[in-house]
Amino acid sequence: MKQLITLLLITISTSIFSQQIDYNTKKGYVAEGYDVVSYFVNDKPLKGKNKFQTSFDGAKFKFSSAENLELFKASPKKYIPQYGGYCAYAVAAKKTKMYIDAEAYEVRDGKLYLFYNSWLSNKLDDWKEGNTKKLQAKGDLNWKDLKHKKN
Repeated sequence: MKQLITLLLITISTSIFSQQIDYNTKKGYVAEGYDVVSYFVNDKPLKGKNKFQTSFDGAKFKFSSAENLELFKASPKKYIPQYGGYCAYAVAAKKTKMYIDAEAYEVRDGKLYLFYNSWLSNKLDDWKEGNTKKLQAKGDLNWKDLKHKKN
C-alpha cells in the first residue's frame, strides 16, 4: 500500500510540475492559425478554418480541410513546426524566441521551419544564405534550453 501511495504521489507531482513546450501561439494557434499540414501536402501555407481544429500537447491548431486535420491527428509530430513555431533563425543564431510570419517558411529534411519577416528583415533569407546545416544543429541545441521557457 505504501508503494502504491508513493507511486501515486510521484505521478501527480510529475504531471503538475512538468512543463509543456512553449509553443508560439501569438494569434491563439500554432503557425498563426495556418494549416501546418498544408506546408507539406499543398507546398504552400493555407489558412486554417475554425471548423477544422484540434489541440495537441496543450497547443491549438487549425486546418484548411478535414483531410488535413485527420493527417495531423494520425501523426502530429510530423507536422509541428520546429522550435515550437518560433523563428528558426532567431533560435539558432541568437538563442532567442521571435515571432514569425507564417508565410515565411521552409520545409527541409521533412521538417517545417518558420521565420520572422518584415519589410526590413527576412530571416528566411538569412537562414538560406548561412550554413543551414550548422544553423539547424545549433537551433536544435539551443531549443533544448529554450523550449520550456515562456516567451
